[in-house]
Amino acid sequence: MENEMTNDKKVIVFQLKDEEYAVSVQQVGSIERMQPITRVPQTADFVKGVINLRGVVTPIIDLRARFGIEASEMSESTRIIIVYLDDMEVGLIVDAANDVIDIPEDAIEPAPEVVGTVDADYIDGVAKLDNRLLILLNLPKVLSKEEINELKTVEG
Repeated sequence: MENEMTNDKKVIVFQLKDEEYAVSVQQVGSIERMQPITRVPQTADFVKGVINLRGVVTPIIDLRARFGIEASEMSESTRIIIVYLDDMEVGLIVDAANDVIDIPEDAIEPAPEVVGTVDADYIDGVAKLDNRLLILLNLPKVLSKEEINELKTVEG
């Protein structure tokens, strides 16, 4: 019975528009409230700028803009999820960070070609849980190597 637990994937679930996404907790450093973001000139339009998080200059990406979802007003529930990408920390702006859950491996299916509005390249799979559909993000693919290198110069 005990080894069944090891097949669960612990994820943080967050929301963009009407869809729920999940990223592995191992890739997440922290979840922060929205804070003032310093714009950085000459960066991609989905790069909102940087924040100084406990002394670390962290680039911030607007995931809605990255995925081509129309922008929305920031609200009380807007969060910045700090994730580790290629030895650097990057903040992802999301509409809400909902919860931390365990997804059983067998609930995860390969991603269909397109899930809602998000390109399948960014997706590791989808998980059906009760009446929820979670889109598992493949974080390293959300940004290309070039984009990550561009962000590294942003860290300054």
